[in-house]
Amino acid sequence: MNSNAIIQIALFSLIIIAISVPLGVYMAKVFAGERTFLDPVLVPAERFIYRLCGVEPATEQTWIEYATSLLLFSLVGMVTLYALQRLQGWLPLNPQGLGAISTDSSFNTAASFITNTNWQSYTPETTMSYLTQMAGLAYHNFVSAAAGLALAIAVIRGFVRREGKTLGNFWYDLTRATLWILVPICVVFTLILIWQGVPQNFSAYTQVKTLEHATQTIGQGPVASQIAIKQLGTNGGGFYNANSAHPYENPTGLTDLLELIAIFALGAGLTHTFGQMAGDRRQGWALFAAMGLLFLMGVLVANWSEQRGNPQFAKLGIDQSATTTQSGGNMEGKEVRFGIVDSAIWATATTDASNGSVNAMHDSFTPLGGLVPLLNLHLGEVVFGGVGTGLAGMIVMAVLTVFIAGLMVGRTPEYLGKKIQSREMKLAMLYILIFPAVILLPTAVAATSKLGLAGIANPGPHGFSEMLYAYSSSAANNGSAFAGLSANTPFYNWTLGFVMLLGRFMMMIPVLAIAGSLVHKKGVPESAGTFPTNGSVFVVLLIAVVLIVGALTFFASWALGPVVEHLAMMAGHLY
Repeated sequence: MNSNAIIQIALFSLIIIAISVPLGVYMAKVFAGERTFLDPVLVPAERFIYRLCGVEPATEQTWIEYATSLLLFSLVGMVTLYALQRLQGWLPLNPQGLGAISTDSSFNTAASFITNTNWQSYTPETTMSYLTQMAGLAYHNFVSAAAGLALAIAVIRGFVRREGKTLGNFWYDLTRATLWILVPICVVFTLILIWQGVPQNFSAYTQVKTLEHATQTIGQGPVASQIAIKQLGTNGGGFYNANSAHPYENPTGLTDLLELIAIFALGAGLTHTFGQMAGDRRQGWALFAAMGLLFLMGVLVANWSEQRGNPQFAKLGIDQSATTTQSGGNMEGKEVRFGIVDSAIWATATTDASNGSVNAMHDSFTPLGGLVPLLNLHLGEVVFGGVGTGLAGMIVMAVLTVFIAGLMVGRTPEYLGKKIQSREMKLAMLYILIFPAVILLPTAVAATSKLGLAGIANPGPHGFSEMLYAYSSSAANNGSAFAGLSANTPFYNWTLGFVMLLGRFMMMIPVLAIAGSLVHKKGVPESAGTFPTNGSVFVVLLIAVVLIVGALTFFASWALGPVVEHLAMMAGHLY
């Protein structure tokens, strides 16, 4: 670990710590309906939206009503986005004359963007019109992130309210998340990106002659506005196929840093929103500490492995050390402007936070370096995680942690003064078991079928890793890929689309059900036997539980490899 790596990792970590507290406190005020500096502008707009939609924000919902509203909103959004893609050839803002998108690809993309996954099996700049990019993809970047924020706030209310019946109003939370949090930050962020050179226009693509006298097409469009929300909302889908390695999406060192900060900003801030709403800021710091330490573990391993280089090259006597004339280490798949350290930070952060954007090719990482993003996916992306969903997942892990701690001392477990009983534990275990099932079953099908095997570009073990990564990324609503897999086929578009939907909504329901169960309970006063959940012992135990749960998923996937290979051989479908 050289000084450059230490400085970059430390600087990024300190910035996240510094911005997370004020952002978290601000979000707590927004959802509590307290006055903010944006109220004079946004309150009239909020009231107009409620009147237009017929929403009564003061009417609160039970967890079942809240979940129903979230599911119906997502269903309507998915149908609308699907139709927009199928009809884009007849719609305006299409200077390239791009035609309708295929049925399977439209389904996959609609499922991807309404679940905050942003998996892109297509090439964006040659597939999507400007209208589809803005009214379809960018719109869902906002509302899918807002729905995740609403989920987190509803779950927090379930833990902090005493003897209540409701978790809030989904439409109120969705509107406030969009107007007070996502839109204002993205407006400022977009202007900074434009200043730094990111395009924001409706111009047709430009045809130019290169120095070699070849013709090159330079894609343009409303790029900056989509990049801002793709990072802040942990969406990750790029305007260009190269994503954040593309100089139009990420032109300078400043944009690279700001986009990287945006990936963690809301997820880190929500831990302090949790502490603020719970009335004990140390509760939020405990979750932040657990997430932060897990991030540091991952980035240090990934950076060490990539800087170490390829051991097979070392055997051949190839010099991989960093000198004044070469970057050193494993530079395959890296953007030269950003180098190994920044690529390792980004790969770790984007898979911790369910973002999925990339500024380097994960498929070209070393085996141990590539293991870090894959393991992050298998942790359930609770390390800051997707906007809202990451905190909700970490709270489930906290419930499991206090249950284990209660078994150790022979007491009924408690969290934030609420007794954790059999109903909550059954729901927590359901949440934990759904995730590996959604990953492993379709991976086994893909690895033992002709349609699945046809997508493998790298025969052998790495081909299986690419399939496993694709389904893991989809289930975790991440969207990044080991991109050697040819996934733009009907088989993968349909199966990955269904996995995204299951990974999003089947895991939201148990979390809301836990919150709905706990909101009815009265508080239990602390006693000498109460396990404190705001100290270092809890943080260490929470990290251990997250790693154990993630390791079980990972090793189940590892064990699946020989099994499916044997089945494939029996069926005559060799790699």
